[in-house]
Amino acid sequence: MTSTTPKSPVTAVSGLIGFVLVVGGASGLLHEWLGWIHFMGFVRFLVPEGYEVYGYGVMVALGIAVGAAGDAAAGRRRG
Repeated sequence: MTSTTPKSPVTAVSGLIGFVLVVGGASGLLHEWLGWIHFMGFVRFLVPEGYEVYGYGVMVALGIAVGAAGDAAAGRRRG
């Protein structure tokens, strides 16, 4: 059974930002380690030169944190 309660805009935006950070960071890590093409090439402008692996790792962790915070905010609002 699905829920019919609408998502708040904050939850939707945090989910989108979390998704972009996780996918962009993972894409950057794959590019650094395996030489694959950048799926989300704009994320290379978000990390300092010489610290790409660390920057992409932080992006993945931050994306997971933002997504979890958005889900927690949505759960607090429902209950």
